[in-house]
Amino acid sequence: MGLFSFIKNAGSKILPSFLTKEEVKKEEAVVLSRAEALKLEINKLGLPVDDLAIDLGQQVIVTGNTATNADREKVILALGNVSGISSVDDRLAVANPEPEAVFYTVQGGDSLSKIAKSQYGNAMAYNDIFEANKPMLSHPDKIYPGQVLRIPPMS
Repeated sequence: MGLFSFIKNAGSKILPSFLTKEEVKKEEAVVLSRAEALKLEINKLGLPVDDLAIDLGQQVIVTGNTATNADREKVILALGNVSGISSVDDRLAVANPEPEAVFYTVQGGDSLSKIAKSQYGNAMAYNDIFEANKPMLSHPDKIYPGQVLRIPPMS
C-alpha cells in the first residue's frame, strides 16, 4: 500500500479530456465518467479485483481486494499508465502476499532486453519482464518512454 507517482502526460488516452471553463458545471458527471473509464480499463484487462472502487480527486485512490501482489501491482500500473493520471494511492488488500516487484520507468532508447540486462544482468530475461506486465503489454517491442513496468524478483 502506498502512493505511486507516474508521468501525467504519458500513457494510454482512455480518459475524457480535462475540463474547460464551460464544463466546470458538469464536473461531477465528467469525474464519474473518468472513474468509470478507469474501471472499464481494469475489467478490459481482466485483472481480478473484488469490490473495486476508484475515487478521483487530486489522485486516483483505488480500493478492493486482490489475490496476489502481482495482481495488485498490475492494477496500480494499469491506472497509472493512463495519460492524465499523475499518482495512484494504493489501498488494495492482498490475500496472499509475496515479494513485491520493483517499478521501472521506461526511458528513451530502452527495450525490454536493455531493461533485463540492467535489472537482472541478462538481456535474455526480457521475456520475464514481458510476462510480468501482461495484459498491459501486448508485444515485447511495444513500450514507450514514461511507461512504468513491473520488474519481478528473479525466480
